[in-house]
Amino acid sequence: MTSQPASVPPAGAAAPPGPASGNAPSSVESSVPGSVQSSVQSLRLDCGYGTDRGLRREMNEDSFIASDPVYAVADGMGGHEAGEIASGICVRTLAGIPQLASGGRDATAAVVQEYLLEADAGIRDATGSRAGTTLSGVVVVEQNGVPYWLVLNIGDSRTYRLSQGKLSQVSVDHSEVQELVDAGEISRAEAAVHPRRHVVTRALGTGDETEADYWLLPVEEGDRILVCSDGLNGELDDDRIAGILAAQPDPQAAVDELIQAALRSGGRDNVTCIVLDASNVASDHGTHTAPRTPDQAEEETTLPRTEVLDVAPDGQVAGTAAESGAARDGADRPGGEPHADR
Repeated sequence: MTSQPASVPPAGAAAPPGPASGNAPSSVESSVPGSVQSSVQSLRLDCGYGTDRGLRREMNEDSFIASDPVYAVADGMGGHEAGEIASGICVRTLAGIPQLASGGRDATAAVVQEYLLEADAGIRDATGSRAGTTLSGVVVVEQNGVPYWLVLNIGDSRTYRLSQGKLSQVSVDHSEVQELVDAGEISRAEAAVHPRRHVVTRALGTGDETEADYWLLPVEEGDRILVCSDGLNGELDDDRIAGILAAQPDPQAAVDELIQAALRSGGRDNVTCIVLDASNVASDHGTHTAPRTPDQAEEETTLPRTEVLDVAPDGQVAGTAAESGAARDGADRPGGEPHADR
C-alpha cells in the first residue's frame, strides 16, 4: 500500500515510509482514518487519507491536515526541500485554529484567512520568499444548527464534491492555464497537457496574491469530499476520479485506489488525497438560512440546499448560485501574474 499508514505522527515527527513510496510526507497533522461523531446533531464524518512521493520525485513536498473540523492539502513548491518547508509550515499553522482543539463548528472564512496570512508570513521568513505552497480543503462549520462545508482554495490543489452521484470541482485553480481556459483560448483538454500547466498565479509564501477563495455548501446526506494535490488530477481525469469514488464505499479504500491509479498512470508528482464522507445529516431542512454577518442578520435571506455561496474572507456572502457558478468558471476571479512553477 502506498498511502500513509493509519497511525500518523504529529507534524514535524518522523513517519515510517509507505512500502512503495519510500518517503514519508513532509508534514502531517491528522487523526487516524475513521469516524467522527459531529457536534452538529447527528452528523457523522468518515475520513480516509494518504500520500505518496510518486515515481519520479526525490522528495514528498505535500503536507496535509485531516483533523476534525479541518481537512486540507498543501502542495509545496520551490524544490531542494524548500517546498516541504512551505507546506509543512502551512498545515502546522492551520492546525492552530481554535476550533481544532475545541471541536467547535464556529470557524469563519475570516478566521481561516487570519491563519493563512500567518502561514504566509512564516513561510516567507523561513525561506526568504524562495518557496510557496498551495492549499485546498474544507472546514466543517455550522450556521443556525445547519452544517456547511466551508471550502477554501489558493493555488491549484483541488477540492471536489461527489453529491447525489455527480462529481463537481468546487475550487477554481489559480493557474495560467485556468486563465487561458476562462478566456476561451484553450480547452480543458488542452490545458491538461499545456507546457505551462504547472504555473500557479496565487500561493502562500511567494508572490503578491495571498488571499484564498471561499465557498459555502450545505452538507447533504451522502456527500463525499475529495481534497487532493495536483499529483492526482494531473494523472487522472475527472471521469476516472468519479468512477473510483463511486466504486469504493470506504473512504480509506477510495484514497488507496486513487493513489494507486495515479501511480499506474505515471506518478510524475507527489500525490496526496483526503476523502471525507458525511452521513446522518438531518433531513428536515427544506431551506437553509445563509450564513450572515451581524449587519446582515436582519435580512434573514434563505436559500435552497443546493445553493453554493461564494464567501469573502470578511464573511460577506458574495452571490447566489448563479453568481457562484460564474465564479467557479473563473469569470469573476481576479487575474494575477504567474509567480511559481513546479
